[in-house]
Amino acid sequence: MKRNKIYIETLGCSKNLVDSEHMTGILLAKGYQIVANPEESEFVIVNTCAFVNDAKKESIDMIFNMLANTDSKIIVSGCLAQRYAEELVKEIPEVVAYVGTTQFQYIDSVIDKVNNGENNIILTDNVSLILPEHLPRKILTPEHYAFVKIAEGCDNSCTYCIIPQLRGAFRSRRIEDIVDEVKSLVKGGIKEIILIAQDTTRYGIDLYNEFKLGDLLDSLNSIEDLKWIRIQYMYPDVIDEDLVLSIKRNEKVVSYFDIPIQHSSNKILKLMNRHTTRENIIDVLNLIKFHIPDAVIRTTLIVGFPGETDEDFNDLIEFITAHPFNRLGAFKYSDEENTPAYNLPLKIDEEIKEQRYNALMSVQLDISNRMMTNFIDKTLPVIIDEIIEGEPIYMGRTQYDTPEVDGVVYVHTDKKLIVGNIYNVHINDSLEYDLIGEI
Repeated sequence: MKRNKIYIETLGCSKNLVDSEHMTGILLAKGYQIVANPEESEFVIVNTCAFVNDAKKESIDMIFNMLANTDSKIIVSGCLAQRYAEELVKEIPEVVAYVGTTQFQYIDSVIDKVNNGENNIILTDNVSLILPEHLPRKILTPEHYAFVKIAEGCDNSCTYCIIPQLRGAFRSRRIEDIVDEVKSLVKGGIKEIILIAQDTTRYGIDLYNEFKLGDLLDSLNSIEDLKWIRIQYMYPDVIDEDLVLSIKRNEKVVSYFDIPIQHSSNKILKLMNRHTTRENIIDVLNLIKFHIPDAVIRTTLIVGFPGETDEDFNDLIEFITAHPFNRLGAFKYSDEENTPAYNLPLKIDEEIKEQRYNALMSVQLDISNRMMTNFIDKTLPVIIDEIIEGEPIYMGRTQYDTPEVDGVVYVHTDKKLIVGNIYNVHINDSLEYDLIGEI
């Protein structure tokens, strides 16, 4: 039986990427051919994001782009499908199927149904379904690093966030299942794993009735040939001394803390239902720096939240100046229907949001520029991600940088380096977000 050629376009976060890797693995195991060009395909799967308005627009634009520029049958998967399938099937009837965030595991069956003449399929049941372990997976990142989901969904109920409706309740995977997956990845050549969840710090609370991220790190640290373990999305209200000491004692866990604080104003944090305070955040930052002085800390902020006054915004600027973050990203508040914040009064004009965003990032640019100079004349381990064609330059990352999110290191050398290997690089210059060095 002839199997279709399929192209997969992934939008949004690393969790979406892992879902696409599973779809790719499932389809390859069933004999389908995955192609690199949508124009060669018979099916295009657009794995979408719907976290904020800009992400929704990007997803819609990509769907229409594929409809206009290919003759393929279009399947929409992921968060946009989960959230809006009923509306989209009316607005874009040309799409043959909408597949939600837990139903991607049945992607081969969906394609079979379309091949048998079915159309406008909607498969978005049970957003809190526990996905089976050992689903086939084809890594789509470079061959030396991979993202590993340790949990799915979220129970935090931040007032601005739609994720619980898109991804369901918080569901941890068992430690032994995660360890088995990482061992398999390392056997296949992976050197760095990046642990992801909507909230990694709450890992295990639903399965074991206690937070188990530290125990998971202990288990993963013992895996031979694994070089780096990176953790993303750590919420400040759960970070305690035990967790920090676990990160310190496990030498493969990099000294990199990704802690989205969202704001510094206690008033705004309360409106966001963030379960933390300005004082708690400061305590956490001091705790990390006390035990791991060389730690690099990344955060994410929201500007223009309903009720944010000039005083609140100035508080935020003062906070990041007094407690500078090595890495910082920001979002302009996006008003999402079916969230509690959608009904809050005192909405902020888009023009003011833009002004605050630009002012914040300007301050952070100066902070980053200053902090990057601290690495000059130091020798740092750097994992090589790619060769810059036509130049004797390689591009890599220190332990302080997540791929596709943070900065890079431009490595000058006459030697032939191997992508995926880690080399000691002497840093001799810095840019606003990047470093320059030589072997």
